[in-house]
Amino acid sequence: MISEARGPGIAILILPWIITLYTLWQMVEMHEMVPGKRFDRYHELGQEAFGEKLGLWIVVPQQLVVEVSVNIVYMVTGGQSLKKFHDLVCPDCKHIKQTYFIMIFASVHFVLSQLPNFNSISGVSLAAAVMSLSYSTIAWGASVEKGKKENVEYGYPSSSTAGTVFGFLSALGEVAFAYAGHNVVLEIQATIPSTPEKPSKKPMWKGVVVAYIIVALCYFPVALIGYWAFGNSVQDNILLSLEKPTWLIAMANMMVVVHVIGSYQIYAMPVFDMLETMLVKRLYFSPGLMLRLIARSVYVALTMFIAITFPFFSGLLGFFGGLVFAPTTYFLPCVMWLAIYKPKVGSLSWFTNWVCIILGFLLMILAPIGGLRQIILDAKTYKFYS
Repeated sequence: MISEARGPGIAILILPWIITLYTLWQMVEMHEMVPGKRFDRYHELGQEAFGEKLGLWIVVPQQLVVEVSVNIVYMVTGGQSLKKFHDLVCPDCKHIKQTYFIMIFASVHFVLSQLPNFNSISGVSLAAAVMSLSYSTIAWGASVEKGKKENVEYGYPSSSTAGTVFGFLSALGEVAFAYAGHNVVLEIQATIPSTPEKPSKKPMWKGVVVAYIIVALCYFPVALIGYWAFGNSVQDNILLSLEKPTWLIAMANMMVVVHVIGSYQIYAMPVFDMLETMLVKRLYFSPGLMLRLIARSVYVALTMFIAITFPFFSGLLGFFGGLVFAPTTYFLPCVMWLAIYKPKVGSLSWFTNWVCIILGFLLMILAPIGGLRQIILDAKTYKFYS
């Protein structure tokens, strides 16, 4: 089975897992690097590394785009999975536009977005993690049960060299998109009690390792077995390629919905925090329930509208994965580490960080090109609000 997969593809699955685990370790370590002070936000760490103003301008725009783009993609994913569930359990029912399913998915967030902070969504995020492992297991298990698709092809899906190259670049961005935890890790670590004797980085790092093991158990079997079963015709969301057994695939799609509901809230919470802080400090709005209700509802409505207008799952992953996930996940932590700790030139730490910086920079430049091309191709055949 593994022999059917291409060597470069396997390498591109494993290498980002290793690099992002390393850069996540750096962020966990830097959270309390100054005695008596905790950097609870990504931009606070940026300010420590680059200065008060420059650090803010380097980090905040990128982090904001990451979190908004994740929420847009989750809106698309939630709507697609709801539609797939509906089509499976009621194949003879009247066709309903995907637009309406995205709106149904968004309606949940108009309620959940009113929860005040990370601690209040801990139950939702736990359910999301359990669902992720569950539907991933169903996806690769059902693929094994189904077996190889008849006349399966393992070659490149594009018949042209240009199409193959652009597809490869977009795929790099899609893989980068899978590792977004860096943008909320400091906010999560801030919720863990910390003392000089028992710093928060110890339990946080244990949690990160467990999370990355779960990520590997979710992503790697799905990617390898899905490719073995469907070849180059597998859809971006493998559950959309599976049909039987109907009840199991329908259940897995609902698990996806629960997963992205929780994940949406995790990535939306820092945006809510920044948005409300700006409205109170810059525009002098009064803090309170009414501000939270209006600001957060407007944000949910905005991500819903963009998702309805541009529901191009693969293209969005490739474009945003390269444009903003590569900096915040792959090389910005390394740049901060070099700026703050100043490891000796030529040392292992210095060399490792520069390798990550170069790879991340290339990813940031190249992947959005493939993703944007995919969005343009999808838009040519897409009927808006269908």
